[in-house]
Formats: sequence, structure tokens, C-alpha cells
Amino acid sequence: MIFTPANSKYKKQQKGKAFNKIKSNISLCRLKFGTIGLRSMSFGRLDSKQLNSFKKSITKIIKKRGKFILNIFPQTPITKKPLAIRMGKGKGFVDHWVCKVKPGLMLCEINITPTSLGIKALDLAQIKLPFATRVIFN
Repeated sequence: MIFTPANSKYKKQQKGKAFNKIKSNISLCRLKFGTIGLRSMSFGRLDSKQLNSFKKSITKIIKKRGKFILNIFPQTPITKKPLAIRMGKGKGFVDHWVCKVKPGLMLCEINITPTSLGIKALDLAQIKLPFATRVIFN
């Protein structure tokens, strides 16, 4: 299952402002549902394929012993033109979907009783991400 939005207001979006000027939302920086969480420490983009492999690596270890909550979803379309097309003729088609990540954003939360199992799952999942993250305890 690849993460793509069911519908969006517009087909294509502009890139937006520079990452370092965006303020982070304080409510998304704290643990709400779980005892262990994974917080981003730098700016970055998370592709829908990367997010899918991240989720699979965590659920493979946790299975049905605990509850896993994913706080992010890719909702920014990234367009790309084919290779053999000349300049001009408008914007390209939507190639893939991306989630913009700011520092301090809680990516996911795990509610599990043996916390060592949750830490092990998040340590293995950190490898799948293209930016720096840190495991947070409640």
C-alpha cells in the first residue's frame, strides 16, 4: 500500500517557502497516544515509498503486541516532466507524493508494554528515513 491522498483541492502545487522559515506546530511535537515516539531533528522530505517501508519495518517487530500510530501523511504532490521533452509547454504531471518534515515533528508513536521492543523497532526504522531523528520517551 503506497500512501497517496484520495482527493485534493488542486492537482498540482507550488514548492512553497523555504523550510527554515516554517514554524513548527507545538501540538505535533509532544507524545499524545503512545509511550515511545520518534521525533525529527532536521528538515526533510519523506516520500510515500519511504514512509511505506518505514511503517512495514515497525509493524514487523511490534506485530499485535502494541499500538502503532503514524502522525504524518504525504499530501504534497511533486511534478516531473518526461526526459525526452523540450523546455516549455507547461508544468509536468504528478510523479509522487511527499510529506514535508520540520524539526521537532513527532513522526510516529508506539504504545507497548515492554519498552525495549518499541525502542528496537524505532532504531531499525530510523535507518529508512533520509533525515536525522531521535527516540523520545514519555
